Amino acid sequence: MEQRTLHVLEFDKIIDMLCEHATSEAGRELCRKLKPSSELKRIRQWQQNTSDAKDRIRLRGQRPSFAGVRDLSEQLKRLEVSGTLGAHELLMISSVLTVAARAKQYGRSSDEDEEREDSLSESFSFLEPLTNLNNEIKRCIISEEEMADDASPGLYSVRRRIKQTSERIHGSLNGLLNSYRDYLTDAVVTQRDGRYCLPVKAEYKSKVPGSLHDTSSTGMTLFIEPMLIVNLNNELTELFSEEKKEMEKVLEELSLSLAPYTVEIGDDVKLLRKLDMIFAKAAFSYELSSSEPVFGKDRIIDLKAARHPLIPKDRVVPIDLSLGRDFDLLIITGPNTGGKTVSLKTAGLLTLMGQAGLHIPAEEGSELSVFDEVYADIGDEQSIEQSLSTFSAHMKNIVEILDKADSMSLCLFDELGSGTDPTEGAALAMAVLNFLRRMQTRTIATTHYSEIKMYALQTERVENACCEFDVETLSPTYRLLIGIPGKSNAFAISKKLGLSEHIIREAESYIAAEDAGFEDVIQKLNEDRAAALKAREETESYKREIEILRDRLRKREAKSEESREKILREARAEAQKILKDAKDTADEAIKNINKLAEPGSKGSAEAERERLREGIRKNESGGALKLKGPARPVSAKKLRIGDGIRVTRMGGMTGTVSTLPDKDGNLFVQLGIMKSKVNIRDIELVEDDQSSARKTAAFVGQKGLMGGGSGSSSGSFGPKAMSVRSEVNLIGMTTDEAVPEMEKFLDDAYLAHLETVRVVHGRGTGALKEAVHRRLRKLPYVKSFRLGEYGEGDSGVTIVTFK
Repeated sequence: MEQRTLHVLEFDKIIDMLCEHATSEAGRELCRKLKPSSELKRIRQWQQNTSDAKDRIRLRGQRPSFAGVRDLSEQLKRLEVSGTLGAHELLMISSVLTVAARAKQYGRSSDEDEEREDSLSESFSFLEPLTNLNNEIKRCIISEEEMADDASPGLYSVRRRIKQTSERIHGSLNGLLNSYRDYLTDAVVTQRDGRYCLPVKAEYKSKVPGSLHDTSSTGMTLFIEPMLIVNLNNELTELFSEEKKEMEKVLEELSLSLAPYTVEIGDDVKLLRKLDMIFAKAAFSYELSSSEPVFGKDRIIDLKAARHPLIPKDRVVPIDLSLGRDFDLLIITGPNTGGKTVSLKTAGLLTLMGQAGLHIPAEEGSELSVFDEVYADIGDEQSIEQSLSTFSAHMKNIVEILDKADSMSLCLFDELGSGTDPTEGAALAMAVLNFLRRMQTRTIATTHYSEIKMYALQTERVENACCEFDVETLSPTYRLLIGIPGKSNAFAISKKLGLSEHIIREAESYIAAEDAGFEDVIQKLNEDRAAALKAREETESYKREIEILRDRLRKREAKSEESREKILREARAEAQKILKDAKDTADEAIKNINKLAEPGSKGSAEAERERLREGIRKNESGGALKLKGPARPVSAKKLRIGDGIRVTRMGGMTGTVSTLPDKDGNLFVQLGIMKSKVNIRDIELVEDDQSSARKTAAFVGQKGLMGGGSGSSSGSFGPKAMSVRSEVNLIGMTTDEAVPEMEKFLDDAYLAHLETVRVVHGRGTGALKEAVHRRLRKLPYVKSFRLGEYGEGDSGVTIVTFK
C-alpha cells in the first residue's frame, strides 16, 4: 500500500493505538511495522490468529504478559562466535526465557481447559524456555552488579578469604584507633583506592607511620595507610583481582552453556514478539467492540453498522455501506459536514485494517475483499471536519491514481471535480468516473454536483447515496442511505436561519425548471425512503420478536412433551412392578396355603388367609385413592391465576394456576419447573398458601399410594415424600446461612426420590450463586446442575438433578 494512502486514511493513528496494547518493546516495534497485505491466505491467517487470541482472553479471563521480551540479535551473534556476555546481557536472555516459560504455560493451560487447539497452539508449543539454563543464570547472577557467592566453588573460596582478610584488617585498625586516637580527626576507618586508611590530622603526620593515599579538600586531614596493615591490604587487593577473574569464569561458563541454543533463543524472541502483537490486536478488538470480517475474492464490500475507529464510540453513528455486488461505483452526495467524508474514510480505513489482520468495528458478517492497492484523494490537509485541498492538488493526485489503478484497486475521491468551474468540474468528474467504471475499479466518490447525481441515475453499475440531514434541527444525522441522491438543502437551511422569503424566492427563480424538479424528486424520494426504512425496521423488529417467541414456545412444548413422556414411562414401569409384586405375592400365598392346608394346620392356614385378605384390602384402598377425582370440585368462576391447586390425576402433584380455563375447561398449571395442561375436573384448590411452592413427582405419588401391597414399596415412601418441597429460596441469606439450609432441603428431596429441584439464589453479586455451586459439586448424590432457562428463573435459579 502507498504510504500516502496510509497517512491520508489515518492508518498510522490506528497503529499508534495498537502499540498501546503491546506489552513489550519488541512487540511494539513489530506493531509499528505492520502493513496491510494483499495475500488472501495470509490475511485470513492473521484474522484467525486475532480471533483465537480473543477467545483465549475471554475463556481465561486474562491475557498473557510479554513484558521482558527484547531484541537479542547482538548477544546471539556474540554467542555464535563463542563470545562472553556480561551479567546484564545474560539477565536479558534470562528475562526472555522467563517470558517464554510463562507464555508456554498459558498456551498449554488454554488448550487443556478447552480440550482443543487453535491457530496459536503451534506457536505456543514451539517456545523453548530452556528452564535448566535459565534457572542456572538466575542462581548465579543476582543483579547486574551482584553475583552469588556460590556461583562457582572458586568464587565461593575467594570471597571467604576476602571476608577473613577484611576481618583481620579491621581488627588491626581497631587497635590502631585506640593507639592513635589523639592524632585522628575522626575515630573511623575509611577506604582510599580500595585500601583501608586512617584519617590523620595534618600536624600529626609523622606520628602515624604509613603510606599517604589522599588529602582532604581543606588539607587538614591526611588519609594514611598504616604500615601495620600494608601487607594485609596488598593481600586483599590480590584477592579482589582473583575474585574478578572467578566472576569472569562464571560469565564465560554461562555463555558457553547458552551457545548451543542460539537458534532456540532467537526463535523464542520471534515467536514472543509475534504473539505479543497478536494479543495486542485482540485487546484492540475488545476496545473497539470489533468483529472478524469475512474476506472474499469477488471485490465486494458490505459493511454492517460500521463505525469510524477514531471517533469516540459515544459520538460515532454506525453506517451500512455496500459496494461491488450490485454496483461498482458509489456516489455520495449531501450537505457539508453531513458525514460524506467520514463514510468515505470508514470504508477505506476498515479495508486497510482488515487486510492488516485487525478486526473491524462493525457487526458480525461484514464483508471485505482483498485489494492490491487502495488510493485516496482527500487532500493534503483533509480532516473529517473540513477540506483545505485545492483543485490543482486534487488533480495531481487524480492523475497519479488513474495511471496506477486497475480492477484490483479501491479508489476513494472526496469532492471529485471541486475547486474549479462547476460545469467543467462536473464534466471532468464524470469522465474520471466513467474511466474507472470501464476498468471495473471499485470506486467511492463524494460530490455536490447535480450532474453527477444524474450520471449515477442513468449509468449502469453506478449508484447514488446520501447522508441524511435534518432540516428542522439544521444538523446531519450522519446516516448513509444508499439508492437515493443527496440534496444540498441550501434554501431550507437559509430559510431556517432567517433569510428573507423574497430573497429565497428570487434565488429559486434562477434555477432551471428541470433542476428544481429534480431536487423535488430527490426530496420526495428521501421522504419515501425514510418512511419505507422505518416500516422495514418495525417489520424486522416484529419478525425478531415472533422468532424469539416461537423458539421459546417450541422449547416449552418439547420440554412439556418430554416431561409427559417421562411420567408415562415411570407410571408404566411402576404398574409393571406392582403387577409383578402381586403375582409374586399370589404365588407365595398359594404355596404357603397349600403347605398349611394339611391336617392339624388349620389355625395357621386361616392366619395366612387373613394376612392375604388384609393385603388385598390395602391394595384396593390404594387403587381407589389413586383413581378418585377431586374431593372438592372447583368452579371455573371462582378460579384465579396464582391459586394453589392439586392435580389428582397426576398423583396429587401441587402447583399454581397459570391460565384461566377455556370453554372446554382446559387450563395451564405450573408444577414446579414444568408447565402442564390439565382439565378443571382433575384439580382441587389447596387451602395452604404455601402449598403452591410444593410438588411431588407423579411416580412418587403412585408409589406412596400403592405401597400397601409390597413391603419394599411402602418402606421407601412415606408422608414426607408427598409433602417435600421442590424448591428452596435462599434470597436474603448469607452464604453461611444459605448452604446448610440448601443441604437440608436437598437431603429431604433426595430421600423423597425427587429427580429435579430448584434452588433460588437470585442474581445479586453472584457470591451466593458461587457458594451454592461450590457445595453442589461436592454432594455425592447430585448428578448435575445448571442455571435456569427462560421461564425457569434464568440465572437467578439453579436446577439440580439427583442421581
